[in-house]
Amino acid sequence: MPIAVDIDVMLARRKMSVGELADRVGITPANLAVLKNGRAKAVRFATLAALCEALDCQPGDLLRWETEDGADG
Repeated sequence: MPIAVDIDVMLARRKMSVGELADRVGITPANLAVLKNGRAKAVRFATLAALCEALDCQPGDLLRWETEDGADG
């Protein structure tokens, strides 16, 4: 998939667990795992905003575009 998700990178930078982030954002850990592992087909802007607020980051810190061969664009 050409959109890569870097939630795990931000979690590590913030020294935060998946469970803690899920609680702060208001979603289940299972749904956060789907998003974190790149298996989500979509993300609501409200969820993206909540993730950015909880992680004190910008959307571009969580999502990036890659070419089909996996190289950064």
